[in-house]
Amino acid sequence: MNRQALVGAFVLGGLALLVSAFVFFGNFHPFTQTEKAVLIFRGSTNGLSVGAPVNFRGVQVGAVDRIAIEYDPKDREAYIPVYVTVRQNDILVAGEKHGHVPELGELVAHGLRGEINLKSFVTGTSQIDLDMSPGSPAMLHPTLTDRLEIPTRQSSIQAMTNTLTHLPLRQISDNAAETLAVVRHLSETLDQRLPMLADSLQQTSDHSRAAIDAAHEMITALQPQLLHTLQSIDQLAITGTNQLSTRGEELRSLLLTSRETMASANKTMVNLQGMTSSRSIDRANLDASLRDIAAAAAAMRGFANDIERNPQLLLTGRRQ
Repeated sequence: MNRQALVGAFVLGGLALLVSAFVFFGNFHPFTQTEKAVLIFRGSTNGLSVGAPVNFRGVQVGAVDRIAIEYDPKDREAYIPVYVTVRQNDILVAGEKHGHVPELGELVAHGLRGEINLKSFVTGTSQIDLDMSPGSPAMLHPTLTDRLEIPTRQSSIQAMTNTLTHLPLRQISDNAAETLAVVRHLSETLDQRLPMLADSLQQTSDHSRAAIDAAHEMITALQPQLLHTLQSIDQLAITGTNQLSTRGEELRSLLLTSRETMASANKTMVNLQGMTSSRSIDRANLDASLRDIAAAAAAMRGFANDIERNPQLLLTGRRQ
C-alpha cells in the first residue's frame, strides 16, 4: 500500500508540475477569462508563428493560436487570417466602471487596431502589437470569417519594406552611374584647368597686391599736399568770410547812394520831360531863340557871300 500511495503521489505531483508548466510557460490559463479573435492581413507575415505573443504597448495580453490562408475569388486576393486568444482580465476600464472587463468588440469600436512588428532582429521572429488608433479606418472582412475581427493597419516596418520594394532601383542605379560619370568628367576637367586657374589667380593676386602697394605709396605721398590744400581752402574760406563781413557796410552805403542817384536822375528826367513839352514856356522861348539864331546865321551867311564877291567891303563897308 505504501508503495502504491507513493507511486500515486508521484504521478499526481508530475501532473501538477505539468499543469503548472502549461499555466506559467504556455497559453493554457484555466482560470483566466479569454476571448477569441482574428486579424486578417493582406501582406506578408514573415517571422510570425503559432505561439507568438500578442502585446498591447509592450504588455502581453494573448498569443497566436493559428495562421491560415484564405483566397477570395471575388477580388482574387489572398488573405492571411491570424487567429489569436486575448486574455480579457488583463484589460480593465477606468472611471465609473473601474474594474469592468470590456469585450473586444467594445475596444474595436473605440479604435483597437493590430499590426505585425519585428520581435527580434537576430532571430527574425515577429509578434502582433495592439494599440488604440481611433483615426485609423476599420477594414473588416465579414465574407472571410464569422469570428470577431480586430482591424489591422500597416506597421512602420512594413510601410518601409513596401516602399523599398517598390523603389525603381534600376532607374536609381542608372541615374547614379550617369551622375558618377558626370562627376568623373568634372573631376578630370578640374584637374586639367585648376593649375592654370591657380596660376592666373596667383598672378592676379600679385598684380592686385602691387597696385594696392602703389596706391598706398601714392596716398602716403599725396597726404601732406592734400592736407596743405585743405588748410589753404580753409584759410581762403575764412578770409572770404572776413572780407564779406568787412565790405558789407560799404556795399550797403553803395546801394543807398545808388538809390539816391537813381532818384535824382529820375527827377532830372521829369524836369527834362517838362521842359520839352509842347506847352512849356521854356520850350517856346527855346524855339524863339533857335529862330533868332537861325536868322542871325542866315544874315551872317549873306554877309559872308557878299565879302566873298567883293572883299573891299571889309574896307569900304556897304554903301547905302
